Amino acid sequence: MRGTSVKDVLRQFIALTKPGIIFGNSVSVMGGFFLAAQGEFNPGLFVVTLVGLALVIASGCTFNNLIDRDIDARMERTQDRPMVQGTITPTTTLGFATLLGLAGFTLLLEINLLTFGLAAFGFSIYVGAYSLYFKRRSVHGTLIGSLSGAIPPVVGYCAVTGAFDVGALILLATFSLWQMPHSYAIAIFRFHDYERAGIPVLPVKEGIRTTKHHSLAYTIAFTLSALSLTVAGYTGIAYFIVTLMMGLYWIKIGVSGYSTIETVKWARGSFGFSILTVCTISLMMALSGHLPPSLL
Repeated sequence: MRGTSVKDVLRQFIALTKPGIIFGNSVSVMGGFFLAAQGEFNPGLFVVTLVGLALVIASGCTFNNLIDRDIDARMERTQDRPMVQGTITPTTTLGFATLLGLAGFTLLLEINLLTFGLAAFGFSIYVGAYSLYFKRRSVHGTLIGSLSGAIPPVVGYCAVTGAFDVGALILLATFSLWQMPHSYAIAIFRFHDYERAGIPVLPVKEGIRTTKHHSLAYTIAFTLSALSLTVAGYTGIAYFIVTLMMGLYWIKIGVSGYSTIETVKWARGSFGFSILTVCTISLMMALSGHLPPSLL
């Protein structure tokens, strides 16, 4: 990195952590946290939870950059990453990822053993099971990876409750199910990238139409799982109505995929709506403890 400015170096290190993923997961952490808090806000606990898990996620993403540098070099959308360009060495990346992880896990351990354990589980799934093995060898890599993607809201929830109860289980199921159509949409509009890199995602191995079947089924399952938070008494009618509307519209998008001739455009639309959906339900979960009694 000789000849580069401090700002450029900082930008390269930040890129290793995949800030977009950290931001998205932070939204779901807040949803789980405020769902459990039910209007009783502990600012210290909130900051430690959010920062601690953000550091763990940053560590996992940095390790993923290190592991996937050969794959990233063959994919158009990832060819500019620091590891591919050689602007940061593998040794430096390894050290950076380790420091981020140590800092994050140390903070989470201060909360309770459950949040530490959940974060460790998600981290090991993403870095170990997914990045090192399933992503490269199995069409089920997306399903395995969905478990790690579902951990953030559960960590937020359990940081408050200190217990893994029915609410935590519903969050784990809901966010795991959400990951599937979200990831399948990416795999469809990035089909040639995955094919070129030899990554066995469902569209490449089984075809796009089969992927649409799976995506629709998971979208329906996600909607039912998300609605069960209200059925189980964790959220009120406002959350139920908004989630139902979002779920039905996402299902409509899934159904429209069978008749479209612009598959890439359709997949991008489904991907965009998946992000809007998860942000909306996270917001509604966070608001559940603050809404008027008539909406609870």
